[in-house]
Amino acid sequence: MAVTRYHRYIGELWDDLNLEELVSELSDFLLQSGFGQEMGEWDEDSLQALHDAILEALVRRGLLSDEDLEKLMSDQGALDQFLQKTVERLVREGYLKTSEAEPFHDPTGGGERGAQGPPVKFELTEKTVDFLGYRALRDLLGSVGKASFGRHDTRDLATGVEASGPSKTWEFGDTMNLDVSGTLLNAVAREGLRVPLHVDYEDLLVRQSEYQSSCATVVMLDCSHSMILYGEDRFTPAKKVALALSHLLRTQYPGDSLHLVLFHDSAEEVPLSQIARVRVGPYYTNTREGLRLAQRILRRQRKDMKQIVMITDGKPSALTEKDGSIYRNPFGLDPRVVALTLKEVASCRRQGIPVNTFMLARDRDLVAFVQRVTQMCRGKAYFTSPWSLGQYVLMDYLNKKVKKLH
Repeated sequence: MAVTRYHRYIGELWDDLNLEELVSELSDFLLQSGFGQEMGEWDEDSLQALHDAILEALVRRGLLSDEDLEKLMSDQGALDQFLQKTVERLVREGYLKTSEAEPFHDPTGGGERGAQGPPVKFELTEKTVDFLGYRALRDLLGSVGKASFGRHDTRDLATGVEASGPSKTWEFGDTMNLDVSGTLLNAVAREGLRVPLHVDYEDLLVRQSEYQSSCATVVMLDCSHSMILYGEDRFTPAKKVALALSHLLRTQYPGDSLHLVLFHDSAEEVPLSQIARVRVGPYYTNTREGLRLAQRILRRQRKDMKQIVMITDGKPSALTEKDGSIYRNPFGLDPRVVALTLKEVASCRRQGIPVNTFMLARDRDLVAFVQRVTQMCRGKAYFTSPWSLGQYVLMDYLNKKVKKLH
């Protein structure tokens, strides 16, 4: 007679790994802002860098026990298998996606590269981008507390479901949130106490709630080369702030809109889903072109409130000429560059668009320029660091929810 024996299943280390904690620890690697490479992709050589980053995260975070980690480190074959299986699980669960690169043909006639076929490229998925935005938002606002759901309060009143103001006579288009007692009293005052009681349109009263407005925001992100120079990476924290702000709007202010503009030698709009993949470069700072593009975007938005959030560490040093060429002058504040940039700031003021500037440097000339921008457009200027940038940007945005707007 056949006998079946059952043994306790012992899972593999890579199956028990907490991927959310791992991806959170890998955020700096996944959002790296190096110059001259495409973001979010690793070729065959840099796959080893991904393995090294995973191993470093495991050691730093303590996602494996000391005993398990010691066993892996003592057996190179087991370590390589663990890292390979971990990457495969990241792909399987939707944190990364893979695609094969084009085959490499040897010009000397040696044929395609190796017997293992073309290298595999890895890209961040939207799931990872959204998760990194959630973690950035949680880390930046964790000490502040939860923000209530809703939109931005104003001084005006509107008819709505939640009553927070006096009743008013119903007008065509108002929400039918009837003040029943007030409506009946109006009918009684007009016809007297009788049955049946006829209620006319002029008797109708509706309850009012605070009018809540939506906001259109353009984040102007400086990606000139200075954002990764001078001994620190200023661009990765700025990208984390944009990810956190995007997640905040999607989950708590669904009526608001957010657009991202990168400015360097020129300027372009980048979909928020691609924010994690962008990198620094080229070299100069075309603030004027960024402001022009931001205004064009905001003109398309039918929102009561509009604003520009500019994150930068450099003075304006480039202009786009009428023929499309780029004028560059990195030496000091070029009077022509400054004058044309301030002209766009004045245009923002005429349209009622405040420009809130978050500075990551404190050069004397740059401070003077930012103060001039602030005075012209009635915005605000924050002189901060990469470590405190997130709190400043997010709290400035959240403060608009509780401030009464004129």
